[in-house]
Parts: sequence; structure tokens; C-alpha cells
Amino acid sequence: MVIDPATGVIEAAPVASGNSVRIERETHKLEKRLCRLVGQAIIDYNMIGEGDRVMVCVSGGKDSYAMLDILLKLRARAPVNFELIAVNLDQKQPGYPEDVLPRYLRALGVPFHIENQDTYSIVKRVIPQGKTMCSLCSRLRRGILYRVADEQGATKIALGHHRDDILQTFFLNMFFGGKLKGMPAKLVSDDGRHIVIRPLALVAERDLARWAAHRQFPIIPCTLCGSQTNLQRKQVGQMLRDWEKQHPGRIESMFTALQNVVPSHLMDGTRYDFAGLTPSGVASPDGDLAFDTEEFATSAMAPVQVVRLDA
Repeated sequence: MVIDPATGVIEAAPVASGNSVRIERETHKLEKRLCRLVGQAIIDYNMIGEGDRVMVCVSGGKDSYAMLDILLKLRARAPVNFELIAVNLDQKQPGYPEDVLPRYLRALGVPFHIENQDTYSIVKRVIPQGKTMCSLCSRLRRGILYRVADEQGATKIALGHHRDDILQTFFLNMFFGGKLKGMPAKLVSDDGRHIVIRPLALVAERDLARWAAHRQFPIIPCTLCGSQTNLQRKQVGQMLRDWEKQHPGRIESMFTALQNVVPSHLMDGTRYDFAGLTPSGVASPDGDLAFDTEEFATSAMAPVQVVRLDA
């Protein structure tokens, strides 16, 4: 089954023949991987429980479409009962195709709410010409969606950020904010009243792009507001793509590192009591190895040695 992006009508998929059999097999593997990774994130971070009403924020981009699609699949076979309601914020950008999402969601048969708020005019009035509008737009959107979550009785707010978004945020904070801070899979909202979840936290963007192409989601472009090019996030995103191309596997390693933090080997005195350290007399593999050479395996063939300057 596919949904016609122009009409929103569900149609039967074309009959497979020849080479399309291989494509169907690969697509089935992709679907299984997406469901497995989203399911794993939900379990690992206890994102959704019995009786939850999850507000799925759908922007019209590939990521939020895929998030809703996979959550619907998982709900059908989940061991707990939970509700989904799709919510879209129409910010009244010129040229915004306001009929696309309602038509798609109606054909899908999922409950939905379209919130109409002219934040575009506010942003254009406040932000000088040529300056980045994303920050203010994001703050306005966030406040509106929190209010809508209350009105819709949502117990969780699901956002479509994926693994690559999380890594980009980590490097943005490190390069430009002086913080080791990422984008968590689950957190209490900044107003302290909502639980925000990111079910795609373990999913690679390239898989979402492939899934969106297969499902033929009616994508709404994100450039309707005239958003500027060469933003810091885009630069960091390109850096990560270049790294992955030159060093396959580096993205997976960096993302794993976000889940294996060792506070005693960083320098934040609020996270580890460096000032109060005293010798314990007990050997520990977590102790300092300042006089050793560390080895980091870069492939199955051979490790790379990194020699400390203070050794």
C-alpha cells in the first residue's frame, strides 16, 4: 500500500517483477531495522507506557512522517495500549500547502489536529533582514506545542530528531557553546510540565531518507520561510557526512560514546569530585593511565597507537 502524494489517496502498490523483488527484500529489511531501533529506544528509555497519549509532532518533513509511520506499526503489536495523535503547526509561511497534511492524515486514518498560528509574521517583524530566524521560530513553536499538548491531553510529546541530529547538536554545543551537551532521547520539557521523547534517537538519517522515498510521503519543503543557507548546523552536518565517507563507522563510534560517558576522565568538577580525591590503595581499571600508550581499534585489522605527550 502507498499513499499518492498528490491526492493523499491510498493505492495498491505495483506488482513486483524482476529486479523489484530484490528492492522489496531490501525494503523489508529496512522496515524491520527501523521498527527494531525505534522499539529499542522506546524500551531503553521507557518512552511510552500503558495508557499514554502521545502527541506526534508532524512538520511535513521526512523524519516526522517516518516517526508517525513507524509508531503506528509498533502500536499495532505493542504489549501496552497507547494512543497517537498527530499535530501540525501551520505557521502561515507564504506558499505553505495547508491541504497536504490534513489530506494525508485523513487518508491514513489517524487522529490529528492542525494548529494555525501566524508565527511567520512575528519572526519577520522581529528578526532583521538576513539574520537567522530559526532560533526565535523554534522558541515560538515550542511554546505553542506545549499548550496544544495540554489541550489535547497528551502525556508525551514525540519529536522526530534522529541519531544524526543528536550528534550535530553535540558538536554544535562543543564548537560554539563550550559544552559537552547533546539532544537526549527523553527529557522533561523546559517548562517542567511535559515529557519530550525522540523515538528516532537510534535511527540514521540515511535510513529515514530511504524509507521516505519508499513510502512516497508528501514532503513539504522546509525552505518556505526563506531560511538561510550555511547555518552552523548545516556546516556541522556536512562535516559529519565527510567524516563518515572518509572513515566508515566513525558516526556509530561517536554516537556510542554519547552513551558511555566517564565523568572521572573529563574535567567537570560539578560531575566528579576532583577536589576531594584521595588515594584508595585499591587498584582500579578506571584509574589514570598517564604513563601508558592507549590503543584505539579503528578496524578489525590493526589498532592505532596514540602516545601521550606527558608520558
